[in-house]
Amino acid sequence: MIIKITYWGMASCGKTTIIETLHKLTTEEEKDIVPKGDLTKIAKDSGETLYYDGGYFHSRQNNLELYNIQTVAGQKSFAPIRRSVFKKTNGVIFVVNSEIKYLEDNIEYLKELRKVSEDKLITEIPLIVMLNKKDLAETISVDDFTQILKEEKLWYEPNNKLSIWNPIIYETCALYDQRKNIYRSFHEIIRRTTLYMTLGNGKAPRKENMAD
Repeated sequence: MIIKITYWGMASCGKTTIIETLHKLTTEEEKDIVPKGDLTKIAKDSGETLYYDGGYFHSRQNNLELYNIQTVAGQKSFAPIRRSVFKKTNGVIFVVNSEIKYLEDNIEYLKELRKVSEDKLITEIPLIVMLNKKDLAETISVDDFTQILKEEKLWYEPNNKLSIWNPIIYETCALYDQRKNIYRSFHEIIRRTTLYMTLGNGKAPRKENMAD
């Protein structure tokens, strides 16, 4: 079984650095999820992602369950390529450039993601958010981005059965020597995606299904 996880976000939000750190971390430390081979990078001479970066990981307990992770190219002109890379995505990690000056750009890419997903985020495609670059000054807060999710109808109130699948918002730093929540966010999207596929038949499982 292959589970596809897509890292989505604006240019220079840190998507490639995240998967590089994830790959190195799971290679050097004993984790539940380990890499299978090297990462693939399709980039311009400048280092910016041209098509996608990605690789395969697998559960330490089950070599036959593969996790295909891919990042989208973040440049605004590459929207058609992002749509192509997104096809057959099972779970999404939305990567935010947390610098306040990029707030509107992040919102633009979140709106684009909603459209590309055909409004299936959370209901059919689990969503996790990474507020990346939290090592910098003047960054977006978790409360700020929670409000944005609410405005974009990507957050459910407690009385809604889907509220248990509201996105967890991780404050992260992708740099390997300052890494923060890189593995936790990846592990959580894998956990949620697996539950959607096994307990929800491709949709967000209800609480009663989780109890069973």
